[in-house]
Amino acid sequence: MTTAAPLPPDPEAYDSERNEHARRRGLAAPYIAGGRDPDPAAGRAEERRLGRLLLLMIAALVLSGFVLGIVANLLSGAG
Repeated sequence: MTTAAPLPPDPEAYDSERNEHARRRGLAAPYIAGGRDPDPAAGRAEERRLGRLLLLMIAALVLSGFVLGIVANLLSGAG
């Protein structure tokens, strides 16, 4: 188990509900380092872009199965 580096005092961060819960669970530091995303709009834009890419990849996989099935039927002479 490693020890956490000492954090500078931050009274606002110390009093937040999130950090109170963390201390009750045994967090070694007085508050959770890090915090809120400074630019959430950029993160949401990236998530939308990657979500669209994921949907396109899923559609390509499903459609390629149909195309391969049709090609296999045409090549085998079944019909």
